[in-house]
Amino acid sequence: MKSTCYILGLSAYYHDSAAVLLRDGVIVAAAQEERFSRKKHDARFPESAIRYCLNHENISLGDLHSVVFYDKPLLKFERLIETYLSYAPSGFRSFMTAMPVWMKEKMFLKETLKRALADLAGCKKSMLPKLLFSDHHKSHAASAFYPSPYESAAVLCLDGVGEWATTSAWLGDGEKLDPLWEIDFPHSLGLLYSALTYFTGFRVNSGEYKLMGLAPYGDPKYVDVILDNLLDLKADGTFRLDMQYFNFCTGLTMTNAKFDALFGGPPRSPESEVTVREMDLAASIQKVTEEIVLRLANTMHKETGQKQLCLAGGVALNCVANGRIEREGPFESIWIQPAAGDAGGALGAAQVVWHEYLGESRSVAENDSMAGSYLGPNYSNEEICEYLDSVNAVYKKLDDDKLYSATAELLSTENVVGWFQGRMEFGPRALGGRSIIGDPRSAAMQSVMNLKIKYRESFRPFAPSVLASRVGDYFEQVADSPYMLIVAPVQESIRIPMTADQDALFGIERLNIPRSKLPAITHVDYSARVQTVHEHTNPRYYRLIDAFDRLTGCGVVVNTSFNVRGEPIVSTPEDAYRCFMRTEMDCLVLENCILRKEEQPQWDDDDAWKEEFELD
Repeated sequence: MKSTCYILGLSAYYHDSAAVLLRDGVIVAAAQEERFSRKKHDARFPESAIRYCLNHENISLGDLHSVVFYDKPLLKFERLIETYLSYAPSGFRSFMTAMPVWMKEKMFLKETLKRALADLAGCKKSMLPKLLFSDHHKSHAASAFYPSPYESAAVLCLDGVGEWATTSAWLGDGEKLDPLWEIDFPHSLGLLYSALTYFTGFRVNSGEYKLMGLAPYGDPKYVDVILDNLLDLKADGTFRLDMQYFNFCTGLTMTNAKFDALFGGPPRSPESEVTVREMDLAASIQKVTEEIVLRLANTMHKETGQKQLCLAGGVALNCVANGRIEREGPFESIWIQPAAGDAGGALGAAQVVWHEYLGESRSVAENDSMAGSYLGPNYSNEEICEYLDSVNAVYKKLDDDKLYSATAELLSTENVVGWFQGRMEFGPRALGGRSIIGDPRSAAMQSVMNLKIKYRESFRPFAPSVLASRVGDYFEQVADSPYMLIVAPVQESIRIPMTADQDALFGIERLNIPRSKLPAITHVDYSARVQTVHEHTNPRYYRLIDAFDRLTGCGVVVNTSFNVRGEPIVSTPEDAYRCFMRTEMDCLVLENCILRKEEQPQWDDDDAWKEEFELD
């Protein structure tokens, strides 16, 4: 009888460390380290995430067939050295900053990983399972194709940089995944977008989605400046950056003085006022990004003849661009890995071992094989009650039907509700497992959630979670979007036209003007980042929205991640209760336990906790 084969995939030491466990090729557990350490984008060895994965299956490291890392550090080191040599003597300061870290940790990553794994297991390094390595972009490509619902597909990966590749094209067929071509460092769409993220005063590898959210407030007046100076874009979507304007090869910043001169001054200081320039820059780089990915998609369609496209890499989290590929691109359908960034590389690496190293065949699931991305820890009602009792929390425990109707009633009266149910999501989006939810019909909901719950910038939009069967009633969206990775226009029938006076307003002045009958989830450009909710992947969230629909006639709720700015999404009941008590959230639902803020005991916590999390 064939024994069970467990493969553990890891990403670590750059950003978004994660662990993923396959059992006979099936994804059974996945989590990012940040959810346990409470340090956003934690890059450290994912010890807690590994422990969770192993505990989920009640196994030890010794039960694994192999451990696989998501990239090849020596190739990355080669790129680092070659880059410094090609720019010498420029970049000496950057070189001296990077080398100690590389020489101490990353240069000898194989030994670093073995030591950390042996410490975790309490064994000698010689007793560990095989340690394997996958190429960075192959890990991304595998995470995009193997879990997808397609027998064959074109695969496009776009990110900052892996070892050398920044953009790569692949052809997936069955269990085969063949490389077609790539664009190499320093020519990178991800780094170009990050350079504008830096220049507009947001944090690189964290604030790119803010730039995307800011874009509709601006005018894309710098598109020609970008295309004429920063990059040479070809008709097929391939490109080269003009490195005279960038500092990421040789310095400690993304841009330089020549870049400053091009855009009329130095970068915006973080946390300072967002000006018209930043809005216009955001609109411009977003438009350029969309044009590049549309051209690349067209090229891949012509070259491969495939009807489906899979996407991964950090740029694949640009849901505005994804929406345009879906609506305007040549493919019949697209599928995007929900953990498209480095965390998802851990998944892809494990699948490379299963399908290529071990030669195992692939089984294609009807929807996909990500289980809705609900792959993290869950907690029983007994565990939740035990915690709540330990802090003298006041709560009611309701059966399911009463829980859904009571929560729907709370939402309908403009209460903001923390919703903690089932397994935690894998990837950057909260999808109804660890969410803060509200009534999308409320004109005040966006500002209340941003300023009183999330403590973040007022311009940032919120996403709708909509019953999959009703998505067409509200959005110009036909295909499923279960992972909140597609931006679609709201239906004309629910839009509210702007008056002449309102149309004359500019930028953030437009923020509080209702754009539709669902103002809390309609962005300033009449768009929304849609999540379709399906009963087969998240029955409890589906039943809640269905109860809200039956009560109000609205099959949509506002959904944002259960955290405050700078904090990772909550993982445990303790995390959730702490976040609930620290904010102006009205109610909290932990599985079948429902809590109201005004009934809770005094929370001994001042505003000093806000210093606990670095601003993103």
